[in-house]
Amino acid sequence: MIQFDQVTKRYPGSDEVLKNVSLRINAGEFVFVTGHSGAGKSTLLKLIAATERPTSGTVLIANQNVSQLKASAIPFLRRRFGLIFQDHKLLYDRSCFENVILPLRINGISGIEAAKRVRAALDKVGLLHKEKAMPITLSGGEQQRLAIARAVVSRPSILIADEPTGNLDASYAADILAIFYAFNQVGVTVVMATHDASCASTRQNRVLHLNQGLLTEQLLHPADLEENPASIEKFHYE
Repeated sequence: MIQFDQVTKRYPGSDEVLKNVSLRINAGEFVFVTGHSGAGKSTLLKLIAATERPTSGTVLIANQNVSQLKASAIPFLRRRFGLIFQDHKLLYDRSCFENVILPLRINGISGIEAAKRVRAALDKVGLLHKEKAMPITLSGGEQQRLAIARAVVSRPSILIADEPTGNLDASYAADILAIFYAFNQVGVTVVMATHDASCASTRQNRVLHLNQGLLTEQLLHPADLEENPASIEKFHYE
């Protein structure tokens, strides 16, 4: 469970990036976060992943107050998460296999067990046949799938994806979404930021919309928006 209660985030020398945001994401949900560039989507995801802390308000992750956690406890909290970025953040001097095994090595898992998990993760994203390839030889869509394999190899309960389809054509973007939905079907919570509202309207998912740092509305049935605009349920948190 993820809960924000009147959360504000301000970086030094800047205005408030998020303003009094309150929300709740239950375990097993698939939630889109939409909004214009600079609306606060990435900051919201960083607060969920505990890579940033709120300026004010409360962020609860699995009933743990992130602001009250000691620095030594944060790495253990982050093991719940798989993080996926638009720019992949792959290591281009290492093979696909070596990229995916890295989180396991950090967590002290090695040998046969690690290799088994890596190949299972690569298989889930359709890249098992490229385990020895270097990431630079992959297409953009394949690189994103490799980043997903690395994110899920540690079997996280929450996937956080920041604009994962932003640089992909429609076909590759659909493939990436299908992978996320497959993980969600087995109980993984998925929180995905996107500037493309149509991407979020393909199925019935909750959509959290940010506008200049304000969480202004939740679209509970985005697939129905064109036919029934009245299905929009608005919640103002000013």
